[in-house]
Amino acid sequence: MKQVLLDGQHDGRQLRNALGRFPTGVTVITTRTPGGKMEGLTANSFSALSLDPPLVLWSINRKSQSVAGFLASGHFAINVLRAEQTDLSHRFATPHENKFEDLAVAQGVGGSPLLEGVLANFECETETTIEGGDHLLFVGRVHKIAYGEGEPLIFNSGRYCTAQPLRAGSAESDLKSIWAGLG
Repeated sequence: MKQVLLDGQHDGRQLRNALGRFPTGVTVITTRTPGGKMEGLTANSFSALSLDPPLVLWSINRKSQSVAGFLASGHFAINVLRAEQTDLSHRFATPHENKFEDLAVAQGVGGSPLLEGVLANFECETETTIEGGDHLLFVGRVHKIAYGEGEPLIFNSGRYCTAQPLRAGSAESDLKSIWAGLG
């Protein structure tokens, strides 16, 4: 295992390499500005924060052109991508004047665009934002959800991939005991 001391002089590449060892889902976060412009970006920083109240979080680079729109809107939607939606991930990760061109979208809470055919949507109101280094963390109160069955798009070590069940072992009994303890 490679060890690197982060002494404040690092270029970030080694940290990114280590963080890349943790697989994440791929989402497109969307909003509609008060002026009506739709904004969207690909993010793998999405995470659950609380079940009661229902809170989620995600982060955006403070240099992103979309920061002002997300701050002004007060609402956002998390669109969880399916394994076959790498094209959407790429579209919203690439700078473009109108990322929504030729896309069918529904209108979610606060006018946030909901992408069609995704694995899940979380429609949120911005609860708070927190400054964290070169990123801004958004905490959102979930007001509405939708989800279906399918294979999620996963990002790991700089590549898209999918989840494959292991032949031996199951986390099902662990999950049942965790959920039972929450009731």
